[in-house]
Amino acid sequence: MTTKATPSNEPVGRLLDWLGLRRTHGAPPAGRPAPPDGGGGTRDLAQLARHQLIGTIMAFLVDNDLDVSPGNLLLAHAAFSGMNPHLARQITTRSQSADGITQQWLNELGEQNSGQADHADLDRLMTRLETNLESFHVHAKEARTVTSDYGTELEQHVDDLEQLQKTGRIVSSLADLAKVMLERTRKAEDHMRKSEDEAKALRRSLERAKRDAELDFLTGLPNRRAFEILLDRHFKEARAACEPLSVAFCDIDEFKKVNDIHGHEAGDRVIKAIADTLARISDDRCHVARHGGEEFVMLFRGLTPTQAAERLDEAREQLAERRLINRKTDEPFGQITFSGGVADVFGYGETRGALKAADDALYKAKAGGRNRIELADPA
Repeated sequence: MTTKATPSNEPVGRLLDWLGLRRTHGAPPAGRPAPPDGGGGTRDLAQLARHQLIGTIMAFLVDNDLDVSPGNLLLAHAAFSGMNPHLARQITTRSQSADGITQQWLNELGEQNSGQADHADLDRLMTRLETNLESFHVHAKEARTVTSDYGTELEQHVDDLEQLQKTGRIVSSLADLAKVMLERTRKAEDHMRKSEDEAKALRRSLERAKRDAELDFLTGLPNRRAFEILLDRHFKEARAACEPLSVAFCDIDEFKKVNDIHGHEAGDRVIKAIADTLARISDDRCHVARHGGEEFVMLFRGLTPTQAAERLDEAREQLAERRLINRKTDEPFGQITFSGGVADVFGYGETRGALKAADDALYKAKAGGRNRIELADPA
């Protein structure tokens, strides 16, 4: 079943526009890339990548007799754009099975992925909280300063009035009133100081929460969210400086066997061992993060894909030579290895295209026998 949408008010039509999938008048059919406009360079690669993505998504929906619905389009876009490599592998594995891709299975897959946090919303929430805290801190400090100055001046007036008590009962009453006001002012100043301290404590808590949101609790490495922020920053900086930039995916070989034989707690220790191995080759220009499960992602600033692959291969060899032991049972894990795929970030027009290429190279390494590093095919 296919859902039709008008350009004006149908939700699917708006979603197609957002994904860049609406075919305008005179545009080539889905799946057929438009020829470059003659401008050359990154713009042509990006344009070609968009047309290829359109063709892949529409072929996926049509070949599997799936609805052209917002949910299906979002899942297909996340899988085939490189945004969610794990989702892409789930779809690939299912398509190669006897069950095949069905709408019911895709709906269940969508429910599993719907629980993931929206990083953009989290960033916006963090920004709003920081802005409100900063504003509160400034106002609290200003108010405390004003009350302090007022209290000092009022205290001076009290002293002056007390010296003039001979002038009569009225002046004495004014002095008593001024004392009361002075006491209230001091209390207000104390409350403002406490509020300012609370604002500082809240800011520290927010900073800790922000750091925790960008760290993987098991390995202590940056998580996928933090890596995406890092990749975007280095992409802009490296492009401006005309420096090479490479990205790599790494995946522990036959990790399921480790969990099945030794248990998940032992599997966690293996993940930490891999994380430590990769962290040892990282520095200010080489960054590693846990992408999810037994998968890691790395960014190499200033290194070509070949140079990055050589550096990653050294870490792979060091790990393969180790013989890890399950400390609880004293049973050996056997040889623990990982496979990797490396891609040139600037060779694909956009960062997601490079991530997908690196992920494809990783599974080329898996298919080629594991415990190896593969370079992505040129775009």
